[in-house]
Amino acid sequence: MPAQTHRPGRRVRAALAGAATLATAGALIAALPAGASPDTRHAQGRYQDVQLLSFNDLHGNLEPPTGSSGQVTERQADGTTKKIDAGGVEYLATSLRTARKGHPYSVTAAAGDLIGGSPLVSGLFHDEPTVEALNKLDLDVTGVGNHEFDEGSAELARIQNGGCHPKDGCYEDGRTFEGADYPYLAANVTDEKTGKPILAPYWVWKQHGVKVGFIGVTLEGTPNIVSADGVKGLKFHDEIETVNKYAKILDKQGVKSIVALIHEGGAPASDAYNYDCDSPGAGDGISGPIVDIAKGITPKVDALVTGHTHQAYVCTVPDPAGNPRMVTSASSYGKLYTDTTLTYDRRTKDIVRTSVKSPTSANHVVSRTQEKALDMTALLGKWSKLAAPVSGRSIGHISGDIPGRGATTPEEPLGDLIADAQLSYAKSLDPKTSLALMNPGGVRSDLVFKASGSEGDGVVTYGEAFAVQPFGNTVNLVDLTGAQVIEALQQQVSGGNQASPKILQPSAGLTYTLDMKKTGAARVLVDTVKLNGAAIDPAATYRVAMNSFLAGGGDGFAALGAGKNPLVGGDDLKAFSEYLTANSSAANPIAPPAANRITILK
Repeated sequence: MPAQTHRPGRRVRAALAGAATLATAGALIAALPAGASPDTRHAQGRYQDVQLLSFNDLHGNLEPPTGSSGQVTERQADGTTKKIDAGGVEYLATSLRTARKGHPYSVTAAAGDLIGGSPLVSGLFHDEPTVEALNKLDLDVTGVGNHEFDEGSAELARIQNGGCHPKDGCYEDGRTFEGADYPYLAANVTDEKTGKPILAPYWVWKQHGVKVGFIGVTLEGTPNIVSADGVKGLKFHDEIETVNKYAKILDKQGVKSIVALIHEGGAPASDAYNYDCDSPGAGDGISGPIVDIAKGITPKVDALVTGHTHQAYVCTVPDPAGNPRMVTSASSYGKLYTDTTLTYDRRTKDIVRTSVKSPTSANHVVSRTQEKALDMTALLGKWSKLAAPVSGRSIGHISGDIPGRGATTPEEPLGDLIADAQLSYAKSLDPKTSLALMNPGGVRSDLVFKASGSEGDGVVTYGEAFAVQPFGNTVNLVDLTGAQVIEALQQQVSGGNQASPKILQPSAGLTYTLDMKKTGAARVLVDTVKLNGAAIDPAATYRVAMNSFLAGGGDGFAALGAGKNPLVGGDDLKAFSEYLTANSSAANPIAPPAANRITILK
């Protein structure tokens, strides 16, 4: 399949316009004596440094993320750490534009989940604002992630190619959404009927004789973490096999320098973005799925830009030939970007990789102390004005921060609150409902006590609640046996979730103990599973509330997908909003839940 073409951004057009000038300058630079500056010699000599700027998992976070979701951890020289406020597209734009200065050979790439699970200012408009922002950022290419499929492949095609939303139409009179200037790559996602990739599998960046190929894949397990409607009619293939296949195709086309954009990641040994991932040895500071993927991908690929786990790392994981190869990830929400130097050999057309760490790479903080990019400020102002009638409405009050995505414990205070809200809503539909379960991945943000605007401290706005639950799921009710409830709890820490547990957030009354010293399903101490103080009866039937994603067996919870007598309720965000309104006031705000329903033994 031919590489996908796309409309070049302003930065690329400017570079092409200046090609003749650079070519003339290059002839002079090549003639410089050996003692001349290495930087100028490399400009048109045999070796050319190519700057690769990359990021991942933006999730439509155009405004600075709030609470712990908007912070990165930095290791200090004395071994201590400190938190730094980071992120926001106004600052990301400034960071990338500053980083590009002095680098005529610069390409910007991303590793998926740029859209989906987005705060209201983007999510309300099906992420058109984020695509507009990325166009202005001069993003060159991105791979798809699992969240690019939240609204299905037809909507992803619209995001790429443009056009008004089929239901909501256009958001501005006289203006049609133009789509992404950059290509989305989906090498391992094929149409079930045709067997062909639904989007281009690869793309080649070209600049004055330098060529770098990009292959984009999402994790093979995407169908397990996306709603069934989002992946209907699609097949997701093995990451290693797919990347190796297209690396061979690019190689045959004469493209020897290749970067893989992989929406799968790892777990670093430290949460500090600037820790040494190669201590004590190469790649020793990271574990998780990306390690095996990196070790299996052909040496034809020179660097891996990864994502999905929302972690920060820059590691050297040797390829199958034993050569050093960079594996990077820039956290999430636009808080970091990675700057990698790829040394291109014009003679071999390949990236130079030696026993010394090369390419060189580092993560950099998108600091909020730098100047804002005014064009991004204007873009935010436009979309925020359109969203204001909805986003600023007060829906409840809290007495302190309620951590969700930023929680440091498997049981999240905000996850418990959402489960309580769903149980309350479900009881209004069926009084026999006895418990609710919430998936941790569906909790996208925190509720922060400090005001984000003019609403006042402790006030929860609709926009803030939307940031927490942006997916538009419904609250569903099903009948499960006690045995199935226990099986679902065991599936949190076994099977596909054993390596990276997904701890369900329980409603009040459901209690049990997890012994993490054990392995697999045995981690759930079955005799401790109780509902309102009484042991769960494996033979009894329980009416259980959950969102539509879990009701479809999402996140590897097949037991929840096997429920009987289903009832589809209303929107989960509405249920959460109405619960906050009904159960809080300025005089009696909701206190952060203690998150003590699960006892965890380590």
